[in-house]
Amino acid sequence: MTPAEEDVVTVAVWNVEHNGHDRNGTDERRHRAYDVLAGHRPDLVFRQELTHAHLDGSRALYEEANRLGLWPFMAPGTPESPNPTGVLLSTELFRVDALYTHSTGGWHPICNPLVRLKDPDGRPSGTALSLASVHLCCYDPETRAREAKRLVTLGAPGRTALFGGDMNSYPHRTHEELVPLPDWSDPALRDAAHFEHRTVEREGQRVADTVPDQILVGGRQVFIEAGHYAATRLGQPGALEPTANLWRKDQGRRSRIDRLYFSPALAPALLSLEVVADDDVAEVSDHALLIARFDRAAMHLALTPALDI
Repeated sequence: MTPAEEDVVTVAVWNVEHNGHDRNGTDERRHRAYDVLAGHRPDLVFRQELTHAHLDGSRALYEEANRLGLWPFMAPGTPESPNPTGVLLSTELFRVDALYTHSTGGWHPICNPLVRLKDPDGRPSGTALSLASVHLCCYDPETRAREAKRLVTLGAPGRTALFGGDMNSYPHRTHEELVPLPDWSDPALRDAAHFEHRTVEREGQRVADTVPDQILVGGRQVFIEAGHYAATRLGQPGALEPTANLWRKDQGRRSRIDRLYFSPALAPALLSLEVVADDDVAEVSDHALLIARFDRAAMHLALTPALDI
C-alpha cells in the first residue's frame, strides 16, 4: 500500500547552476527553478550553488524558502568558491536542534542542521537526524577524499545521517551502474581540465575517481547510497540514471555524480528515488534533480529506539 502524501517525507537534491544567475545579469532561471522544485512539494531540500544568496540580507535565500514553504539554512561561501551549500526544511516535519558548518579545507563548507523528525502528533523522534548538503571539490581528488572522510563522522556510532549533493566523482560499484564510467579516450571528451579534475592514478594509469563513494559506502558501509539501493533492492533501475552534465558536450557521456546517502537504519523507510532530467529541469540547470521519498512512520521508528518509545 502506498502511503498518503502526509505520511511521506519528500527529499530533493539539486545543484542549480550558479543559482540561476545568467552571465547577462538576469535571474529568470532562478525563478523557474523555484517553480520546478515547488511542483514536487519537497519537505527537505539539499541545495548546491546558492550563488549570491547571501546578498542583501540573504534575500534570494528567503525568497526560495518562501516559495517552497520551507525554512532555510546556508553555509558561508569561501574566497575559493562563492557557491555555498544550503538545506531547506519543513518545520512542520522537523524540529531543529542545532546547526553546524563543517569546513573541509577551503572549498564548499558542509551545511549541517541537526533535527528531530516529528510524528503526525508532533512528537519528535528520540534520536536526532544529521542532515547535510554537500558539494565536493570540483578540481582535486585528494580534497574530495578528505571531504568524504569528514562526512563519515556524521555516521559515527550513535548518529544517524541523511545527506546529498554534487559529489563531483563517480559510484564505485561500476558493474551495477546503468552508465559506464567516462571513456577518457573518447574524442568527444575534449575538456582536458575535466580529465585532470576527475581522475586519480591507480596502478600507473589514470582512472575515474570513485574514491569518495568507496569511502562512504564501501568497506564496512557507513552509509547506503539511495540510487544504488533503490535500483538493486526496490526494483527501480531508473534510480541509476545519470545526473550531469545536461549542458556540456565536451565532457563525454553523462554521469551519476549527484547522489543521496543515509545511515543504514533509514533503509527500511526509503520508498523511491527518481532522477528528474526533463526539459524543465534542463532549462534551469546542468544537473538533474533527485527526488527521494521516505515512509514517515518507518523513518520516525528508525529514529526512535525501543527504549524511547
